[in-house]
Amino acid sequence: MMDIATNKAEQVAVMARELERAEPELRAFIADMNEDEQAELVAILWIGRGSFEVEEFAEAVATARDERSTPTEEYLLATPNLAYDIEAGLEALGVDVTALAEEVMGR
Repeated sequence: MMDIATNKAEQVAVMARELERAEPELRAFIADMNEDEQAELVAILWIGRGSFEVEEFAEAVATARDERSTPTEEYLLATPNLAYDIEAGLEALGVDVTALAEEVMGR
């Protein structure tokens, strides 16, 4: 279903919570993702925000690709509630965010 590894999406959420300290690393992390991963990350965010339903994931990905007008990292870092929306999207897609966050943080 998704090309982006769920741990990459969660890594973005974890880093977004530490934005004052981790902004340069977060920008680079997102910029280093391939185009498919970036589009899926935006789609996960949109699902978490309620702009799309889980069943519309493919449509959200296509919309993210088609409507991209700025670098993905710029768009995401300008988004209020970035960490919350990504985790809400992952949960909606059936990912255990608590376990994933512990994995990402090395616990």
